[in-house]
Amino acid sequence: MKNLLLLLVLGLVMAHAQASQPAPHAQDRLLVKLHEGASVPNIDGVKSWKHLFGQVYMVFTTNLENNFQALKNDGNVVYVERDYYGRRDKMDVKLSDIKGAAISTKSGQPFNDPYLSKQWALTNSETNGMSVIRAYQNRTSAPKEEIIVAVVDTGVDVAHQDLPIWKNADEIPANGIDDDQNGYIDDVYGINTLVRDSQGRATMDNRDGHSHGTHVSGSIGAVQNNGIGVVGVASKVKIMGVRTVPNNGDELDTDVVEAFIYAAKNGARVINCSFGKAHNEGGMAVSEAIEYIGKNYNTLVVAAAGNDSSDIDRTPTYPASYTNDTLLVVAATSSSGGMAYFSNFGAVGVDVAAPGNNIYSSLPGNRYGNMSGTSMASPNTAGVAAEVLSYFPELSANELREVLIRSVAKVGSFSGRMVSGGRVDLQRALAEAAQALGQ
Repeated sequence: MKNLLLLLVLGLVMAHAQASQPAPHAQDRLLVKLHEGASVPNIDGVKSWKHLFGQVYMVFTTNLENNFQALKNDGNVVYVERDYYGRRDKMDVKLSDIKGAAISTKSGQPFNDPYLSKQWALTNSETNGMSVIRAYQNRTSAPKEEIIVAVVDTGVDVAHQDLPIWKNADEIPANGIDDDQNGYIDDVYGINTLVRDSQGRATMDNRDGHSHGTHVSGSIGAVQNNGIGVVGVASKVKIMGVRTVPNNGDELDTDVVEAFIYAAKNGARVINCSFGKAHNEGGMAVSEAIEYIGKNYNTLVVAAAGNDSSDIDRTPTYPASYTNDTLLVVAATSSSGGMAYFSNFGAVGVDVAAPGNNIYSSLPGNRYGNMSGTSMASPNTAGVAAEVLSYFPELSANELREVLIRSVAKVGSFSGRMVSGGRVDLQRALAEAAQALGQ
C-alpha cells in the first residue's frame, strides 16, 4: 500500500513538473515587442536585435531564461515570448514519374497540359471542383497584373520546368552583397529562415528539402498551355519560395513572422500557409504580423485548417485559429464532393473549403505526383485568390477574402462546418469581384 501511495505521489509531482515546463522552444532567441518610441534595452547576454516589423524584434541570446526574465521586467517591453516550435508532423507524398505517354485533352479544353485529366479539382463546382476550366473557357479579357504568391513552406524547386518562379531583379546572384539593401544577401529567389549566418540573418538557399512546397506551388501557378505537366489555377503569377518549414513540420514562430514580413515587403499579395501547430502558448507575434502585412501591404494569408478531423472552434490550431480579417482558412474536400475525412472544420474558424484529396501537382526534379491534406486545399484557394486579384488588383486583402467567401458554391452538408458553407469557385469569384467593384 505504501509503495502504491508513493508511486501515486511521484506521478503527481512529475505531472506537475511537466505541466510547469514551457513547451519546446528555441534556446537562442526570443520575440520581443517594445512600447512605441522605446529604445532597445541594453541587457547582458543579448547578442543582437533583429527588427521584424512595427515594434516587434527577434532577439538572439546566449542566456535565454535570464534574458527572458530581464526583458519581461523591463519597462520598455510590451511582451516577450519564447520562440515555440510547431508539432512534428511527418509529411507523406505519393510519387509518380513524369516520363510516359502524354494524356490527351478533350476538344474544347482551354489547356494543353498533358496531365490535365488527373486534376479533378479544376472541374465544375456542381460536381466536385472549383470551376477553373469553365472560368477560362468563358473569359473575355486578359488579366491586368501579375501577382506574386509567396509559398512559405519546405522550399521550392526553382529549377522546375513547370513553375513560374519569382526573381529578385535588384539582387546580383552569388556576389555576397546585399545589393538591394533589403537586409538579405543574394536573395535572388527568396530566403531560407532555417539556416542563418553568423549574424543571425536568413540565408538564400530556399531549395525544397522535402517535396511539399514544390507541390503546393504547382497547384497555385504551374505554367498553363506549355505542353508540360500540370495546370496551375492562376495564369499570371510568380511563385516566391520561402523555406521556413522543416521536413518534419516543426517550424518556429520567429521564422514564420520573418517569412511573412519578407514576402509582403517584396511584393507578395497572397501568402500560402500550408502548415500549423496545435498550441499557441499565448503568443501574438504571428497574428500581429498577419495584421501588419494586411494593413500595410494588402497581403492576404491563406492558411490550411489542419488534418485532425476536429472542430478548431473547440480545439484551436494555429495560425488558422487567429481571427485576423486578412486571414482566409481552408478546409479540404474529396473527389466525391464532400468534406475529406481528415479535414478540420469550424463554424467560426474555417472560412471556405477546396479540393484537397489526391491532388496531382509538381514535385522536385521535374516530377509530378499526388498529395492529400488541407495543405493541398489551401494552395488551390490561393491560386483562385491570385487569379481574381490579377483581374482586380485594386481589391484590398480583406475585400479579396470577402469575395472568396461570398462566391462559394454552396454544399448542404457544409452548413455549420464553416463560415461560407461552400467550396471556392473561380467563375463565381470573378463575377463577385466585378460586382463588388461596380464593374
